[in-house]
Amino acid sequence: MEYREQLIDLPDGRILEVATLGDPSGSTVFVHHGSPGSSRSVMSFAPLLELGDFYFVTMSRAGYGRSARLEGRNIAWIVADTDHALDAFERDRYVALGWSGGGPHALACAALDTARCQGAVSLASVVPIDVDFDWTEGMAPSNVEEFALAKEGGPAYEAAMEAAGAFMADMNVENAANLFEGLMSEPDREYLRDPAALAAFVDATTYAFSESWRGFYDDDLAFYKEWGFDPTTIAVPVEVFYGDQDLMVPPTHGAWLASHISTARVFHDEHEGHLSIWGRHFDEVAKALESVAAS
Repeated sequence: MEYREQLIDLPDGRILEVATLGDPSGSTVFVHHGSPGSSRSVMSFAPLLELGDFYFVTMSRAGYGRSARLEGRNIAWIVADTDHALDAFERDRYVALGWSGGGPHALACAALDTARCQGAVSLASVVPIDVDFDWTEGMAPSNVEEFALAKEGGPAYEAAMEAAGAFMADMNVENAANLFEGLMSEPDREYLRDPAALAAFVDATTYAFSESWRGFYDDDLAFYKEWGFDPTTIAVPVEVFYGDQDLMVPPTHGAWLASHISTARVFHDEHEGHLSIWGRHFDEVAKALESVAAS
C-alpha cells in the first residue's frame, strides 16, 4: 500500500503533481481532494483499501502542492488533467471519488469523461451556485464570509485567502482542532480524535499551501462561476453521501444532488457531518465504489 508522488509535464506547459496508493491490480479510483487539499489527501481514504480491491490515483489540483497554477479555471477543466494523470500510470476506466470541493470535480468527470469514467461517488459535495435556494444558508459563519468575499472578488478577497493560506500552512496536530473549531460539528471533531485521521488531515492541508495559496483561491472562484457542465445531465451511476450535521456544506446541497441527478443513489445520515459522513462509514463508501466500478 505504498504512496508514491511524482511530477508530470502537461501539454500546456504546466507541471502536475500526481500520486498513487494501493495495489495496481485493483479497480481504478480517481480521488479528487477537498478545498483546500492536495495529493496527500488520498491518505485519509487508505482504510478503503482494506475493504475493497481499489487502486487510487490522485493529483494536487492546479495551484495546490507542487502543481502549477491555472488561473481562471472552471470545474470542467479538471477532466483533461484527470485523463493526463491516468495516462501517466497507464490506467483507463475509473470511478471518480470526490469529497467537499472535490465533489464537483468528480461530477464533472461523470458528466463529461464519458469514454473513461464509469461513475462517481460524491461525499459532501457543493452544488452549482445558481440553484434555487440560498447556497450558503446553514454554513458556519466563517464559510459564509469566505464565499461572500469570493463572490465580490478583488483585493479584500485576495488578502483574506492569502492570510488563510498562511495559517493553514502552519497548522499542526496540536492546533488543528482550534483552527477549524467553528467549521466542525461534534461528529467531525469526534472523527478527528483518531490520531491517524488527524495526522492525515493535517499533512494534506499543510502540504496544499507548501508553495502558494492560489489553489484555494481559484477553487472558490470556480465554485462561483459557470461550472462548464450540467450535473443533471449525468447518465452514469452517482452515489451521493451527505449528513445533516455538516457546517461546511449544508445538507441542502446533498439533497439537491439526490433529487436532480436521475442516476443517484443516496446515503443520507442526519447524525453525520462533513468528514464523518465518510470517515465513520468506510464500509458504505467501499460498497458504493464497488457498485459503480461494476456498472
